[in-house]
Amino acid sequence: MINLNKYKTLTFDCYGTLIDWENGILGGLKPVLLAHNKNLDDNQILELFGEFEAELEQGEYIKYREVLRRVVQKFGERIGFEPTAEEINSLANSIQYWLPFPDTVEALTTLKQKFRLVIISNIDDDLFAFSAKHLEVEFDQIITAEQAKSYKPSLNNFKLAIERINLPLDEILHVAASVYHDIVAAKSLGLSTVWVNRRAGQQGVGATVSAVGQPDLEVPDLKILAALSLGSGE
Repeated sequence: MINLNKYKTLTFDCYGTLIDWENGILGGLKPVLLAHNKNLDDNQILELFGEFEAELEQGEYIKYREVLRRVVQKFGERIGFEPTAEEINSLANSIQYWLPFPDTVEALTTLKQKFRLVIISNIDDDLFAFSAKHLEVEFDQIITAEQAKSYKPSLNNFKLAIERINLPLDEILHVAASVYHDIVAAKSLGLSTVWVNRRAGQQGVGATVSAVGQPDLEVPDLKILAALSLGSGE
């Protein structure tokens, strides 16, 4: 068990950790697929999303809105349909309706009493602004892919965050649900990490590429992390 009292700043991945992005992704993509009579199950949709998103984020930087547009196009190419212009934009446009996990807002409010809170997210500034309203907590720093001009698991995003936070590494704790996007990269830079295993007990890998990492702490949700920070968790 790590000693949470040693940290001054918690950095958070947003989508998948704070915001329920898998339900958001399904809500954005399923109507498009059904409109073209393509009946994929949820796991198939999420795993294809994870494959396409990772591929698009590895090339030359493009804004996340464009990543999501191309994800929809790749679904069409892979399973055989031609999305309309409106459908191509539908996934990015749906982000404003993606909601936090039930435990997120209360946990952030609790953690804010003890720590500075920072976002490190693979998102555009304007798209995060929609999510910020749902999260209801004022973050001390917000580092987006648009600012970094790269996407996690690029170390560039974490280096930019570390530079802005301006604290020793041992006073920063990174909290994330994706081993692929976050845990491996953060650990490689010497950051302590908490893996929020949102998919515990579920089949498949979900909307992220499979990866193996060694977090310093694993929790099933943020409620447990908030309780641990108060010394009331197991």
